[in-house]
Amino acid sequence: MAKGLEKYQERQKQLSLFGKDLTRRSRACCELCEKSGAKLAIYELAPVPNVPELDRCVFICSECAEQIENPKSIFPDYWRFLSQSIWSETPAVQVLAARILDFLSRKESWAADILDEAYLDEEISERVKEQPL
Repeated sequence: MAKGLEKYQERQKQLSLFGKDLTRRSRACCELCEKSGAKLAIYELAPVPNVPELDRCVFICSECAEQIENPKSIFPDYWRFLSQSIWSETPAVQVLAARILDFLSRKESWAADILDEAYLDEEISERVKEQPL
């Protein structure tokens, strides 16, 4: 058990090294909902590589993180801002937005419409399919 905790703490330490870069990239706002003044945390896109990579990380607020981590309790209307996030210049944000929209599109027609209208290059589309939400 201690070994697992040590691995977790080491990974968190490695991720924290991305803090300044992510703060700069996000302008200290949630990269999904653009909420400012909220506590932000690093969310790693699955599948998670052995060594953390900046281009697989997204800086998100606790409200977004809570729903992503518990998809069964997701509140669909909360995610309408993804119509803007899907156009982010940051590939990791596009991937996460598309994964959430893909999940929502199973029950929400507006999410399917946003996903249909979005232009995602082939690399982004492949990353979306790597691991659904």
